[in-house]
Amino acid sequence: MSPKITVVLADDHALVLEGLRSLLTAESDIQVLATATDGERLLDAVRRFHPDVVITDVQMPYMNGLDCLREIRRSHPQTRVLILTAYADADMMQTLLAVGADGLLLKTDPPQQAAQAVRQVMNGQLVFPAAARRWLSAPAPDSSPALSEREWEVLSLVAEGLTNKQIAERLHISGNTVKYHLQNIFGQLNVSNRTEASRWYLQQRGAG
Repeated sequence: MSPKITVVLADDHALVLEGLRSLLTAESDIQVLATATDGERLLDAVRRFHPDVVITDVQMPYMNGLDCLREIRRSHPQTRVLILTAYADADMMQTLLAVGADGLLLKTDPPQQAAQAVRQVMNGQLVFPAAARRWLSAPAPDSSPALSEREWEVLSLVAEGLTNKQIAERLHISGNTVKYHLQNIFGQLNVSNRTEASRWYLQQRGAG
């Protein structure tokens, strides 16, 4: 049996915090290690428990979610961080990507989406709201690396969170061809994995 995904939650609203805790605790593959109502308590919990995933609100007392994210990136780079917020726009997405967030959860999203997002970030995917997908159809910036049209297609689908198998089916190519394109993409972008490639792609689209 696979080990459970360990999670620490942070929000200064008790109702939101308890709702998330109850939802995730009900999942057989997720374990909530601790909850926090402010940034300082969140960082203390991360230092004590070394969770796989942190879900944190943006606005919290003592230290906000973005400052906590920066500190977690510095001290616990392997911990995935999902930012929880009531509202997000393109500027928010750009900020989150720039400081290294693994994803964004909107408080207006269906509750079950939180559990799915935890699993997705553990699989190396970036999680972002549907509104951000408009960037995925934007033209490539002039300063982009010399990717082929097919490589741009593969990269856009990686950024959407598709697996190699799903990309192969979508583009009607073999799995080995997908792997070949990914090797070229990683080399051109000077990145080492899908998460870094997705982050680069979304940042470029946001800036375009």
